Amino acid sequence: MNCQWCGSDTAVETGNTVYWELPDGTKTIEIQDTPAFHCSECGITYQTDETVQKIEDQLFLIDTSKLEKSLAFDTLMAAPRLLKRNYFDFSK
Repeated sequence: MNCQWCGSDTAVETGNTVYWELPDGTKTIEIQDTPAFHCSECGITYQTDETVQKIEDQLFLIDTSKLEKSLAFDTLMAAPRLLKRNYFDFSK
């Protein structure tokens, strides 16, 4: 895979921990094992736009008051949704 930052073909799939502010701004959570790519050429580790959108959508669709301060990406994605889709995303 080509690195989105430097264009090198050394980017490999990995997972990392990210920190996310909830949509209502009440707190920040730690999301472990988040899908990511790491480039050995430029040293950056990043999430794709698709992964970022998945996280953002899920946080709009679930009851965030029930979230632990730290959780795994898969646990976040498996949380029961209150809505079927993000009606605030007008890009679709």
